[in-house]
Amino acid sequence: MKKLPGLILVLLCIAHSPLIAQDKLNLKYGKITPADFDLSKYKFDTSVSAVVIADVGESDFEGNTKSGISLTFKKQARIKILNKNGFEAANQFILLYFSNNNEEKLLNLKGTTYNLENGKVVETDMDKKSVFKEKYDKNHMIVRFTLPALAEGSIIEFSYTQTSDFIHNLQPWEFQGKYPVLWSQYEVTIPDFYNYVFLSQGTVKLDHTTSSSRKEFRISNSSSTTGSGSFTVPANTVRHKWVAQNCPALKTESFTTSIQNHISKIEFQLSQVRYPDQPVQDIMGNWEKLATDLMKSDYFGNGIVKSNGWLNDELQPVVLNVNDKLDKAKKIYSYVRDRFTCNGRRGIYLSESLRTIDKNKSGYVADINMLLIAMLKQQDIEAYPIILSTRSHGFTNEFYPLIDRFNYVICAAKVDDHIYFLDASDPTLGFNKLPGECYNGHARLILPGVAQSLYFSPDSLIEKKLTSVFLRSSKPGEIEGHFASNLGYYESIGIRTNIKSKGESSFFKSLQTGYSGDIALSKEKVDMLTEFEKPVKVEYDFVIKQEDDMVYFNPMMNEGYKGNYFKSAERFYPVEMPYCFDETYIFSMEVPQDYTLEEIPKSAKVNFGDGDGFFEYMIDKSGETVRLRSRVKLNRTTFMPEEYNDLREFFSYIVKKHAEPIVLKKKK
Repeated sequence: MKKLPGLILVLLCIAHSPLIAQDKLNLKYGKITPADFDLSKYKFDTSVSAVVIADVGESDFEGNTKSGISLTFKKQARIKILNKNGFEAANQFILLYFSNNNEEKLLNLKGTTYNLENGKVVETDMDKKSVFKEKYDKNHMIVRFTLPALAEGSIIEFSYTQTSDFIHNLQPWEFQGKYPVLWSQYEVTIPDFYNYVFLSQGTVKLDHTTSSSRKEFRISNSSSTTGSGSFTVPANTVRHKWVAQNCPALKTESFTTSIQNHISKIEFQLSQVRYPDQPVQDIMGNWEKLATDLMKSDYFGNGIVKSNGWLNDELQPVVLNVNDKLDKAKKIYSYVRDRFTCNGRRGIYLSESLRTIDKNKSGYVADINMLLIAMLKQQDIEAYPIILSTRSHGFTNEFYPLIDRFNYVICAAKVDDHIYFLDASDPTLGFNKLPGECYNGHARLILPGVAQSLYFSPDSLIEKKLTSVFLRSSKPGEIEGHFASNLGYYESIGIRTNIKSKGESSFFKSLQTGYSGDIALSKEKVDMLTEFEKPVKVEYDFVIKQEDDMVYFNPMMNEGYKGNYFKSAERFYPVEMPYCFDETYIFSMEVPQDYTLEEIPKSAKVNFGDGDGFFEYMIDKSGETVRLRSRVKLNRTTFMPEEYNDLREFFSYIVKKHAEPIVLKKKK
């Protein structure tokens, strides 16, 4: 009897033990106590709208009744809603893979919302009517569901099981996300039938442990007419367990290509199957095999290896009396770009046959550019597809032929030993110009049996801009000026798109409203709007009315840096700019006759890094004229986290300098 109080004490400690101890997790669905609502003992960014208390997953292999082995994936997550902005954490989705007549199954989906009312936990279960299933793409269904009875302070919880006969689809796991994660755990038990390549990334510290065991897989065929048809196959297995604690939320910052490039996660690629008493099957293959398969596919290269003589009648008037191959390529490119409508990206595969795409005069990016390749080849111009991943889609893997990492197709045309890169899906692009989104590093040019590596580096792009502003005073109270700007190529694309959509008058009206004070524009002009290979030039005259006794006039006008791109105090992943740039601004102003010049800013020059760029601000007064030359130049696009503070301070200095005014005082 004397031991009873000690036993009670132990039981009380178990009942009130925290969900997450220092090195283990005690997570049981539905076991929520009032104490679980208090997260004050945990350290996380309190500015967030929700926090993931625990996210736990497990993948295992089991024998099935289809004479094979299936995958089983289980997931359970518990999330605390901190404020109303966190309600979106209750909107969840699950992707289910399907191919032909086989599809993954979703089992035992359940969700519950817990609210603390008068010191008691009130549970509200998810209704089946809150679950929706729809087709996502050609190989995926998506199941969406929403947790009910949300309030600030709610805890939501959901779990499900996903079964799959697709051994290649071993579920990946993300240890980070939009919200902080206190505990993330993933377990995978792999039999020696299968060899997977593990692909991991991110900076979160992972605790990885392994253990080995022996398992028997019972396999049967429920449709067998010769008996049960069941048998047992033994195998050695390795259990992998990854645990990450206190993972910070991964926030999208300015100049990030894709947050997926930096999120801490692990993925799996099936490379070999080694069933007992059977030959080893190489699944992942290599780049050469991928190229061969792609060029044989009806949804990719099979249509362009043919002669496609049916295009002859259509192309004959396009290239009439054009003998030079380069000129012919330009004519065909312009024809496709100007007459075919792009319906979106969609991926690297054709949505229809080339004949259907040509007939409809519309299609996705891959459709239009593969048709362009077919047309060029029909005119005896060498042309090949290039597959790549756009910046927002994430990086590709240079070492493994992971086809799902690619989402875009462009054309490579070879004329006189020179290769031109073409994208006819964008109506604003010139010949041998690509969208900035395509400059995402590694890509592959596809030939039968050859997947040649190419690199589209944003460092190869230099966005040059030259702006000049000249001001003079013709009469008291007014300053006349002329503005001229030769824009960079990608800024020009934006202006072409803007003007095509809203018109020139709307474009100049928005420019005028961007100025402070009383200003009127006249003689507006935009040159090179339809010369797609060249940048746009914008010009206009303006009149500023000025009557104040003291005038603080910003010589940068509307062209200065008004805010720092980099506002966060720290950054955990690289800054990825879309291109290098070289911006020059020239300003000349005759001091108005009814004013005296009281003050001008000081000149300055700041270098960034070891030849990586600079900022210069050179200003002087000669007689009654003030002259300024500002130049900002960066020679590379990617900056590591350890360079972030220097980059932030560099732009902070530019913003400060560009805000400095010329001070004028009215004569008495």
